[in-house]
Amino acid sequence: MNIELKPIDESNRADCICLKVTEEQSQYIASNESSLEAAKEHADVARPFVIYADGVPVGFTMFAFEPDYEDPNDRYWLWRFMIDERCQGRGYGTEALKAIITYFKENGATNIRLSTKESNVGAIHLYESAGFVPNGDMNDEETVFELNFNK
Repeated sequence: MNIELKPIDESNRADCICLKVTEEQSQYIASNESSLEAAKEHADVARPFVIYADGVPVGFTMFAFEPDYEDPNDRYWLWRFMIDERCQGRGYGTEALKAIITYFKENGATNIRLSTKESNVGAIHLYESAGFVPNGDMNDEETVFELNFNK
């Protein structure tokens, strides 16, 4: 399986918007269209990507990169990560998360943070299997998980 993270532009924006999670999962993540609007509002830090597997769009992810932020532990966030409902259960999430982690490392991050609700057990299992651990912080009603590269 060849996973690629392609920055979103006009050539693949439609690929991104048509990707959806299951109805049950929609309580955990904003729609991709809403996420792209948020990316515009935070263009200085947001990095949105379509996730492709062997050339087929299977998911969406968006990062926050603030390398100059005063708290070095709070500079790099995985803001969004989703796999289309038709593509779930095939290993795309695991492989895409590996590609995401590689991207962060290759672009100077020392850690990655993300947050999710405690009831999002499928996502938590995926994150923990990749080495993310709760760091004791909360982001509104969501538990913050962190993956440190220097430990």
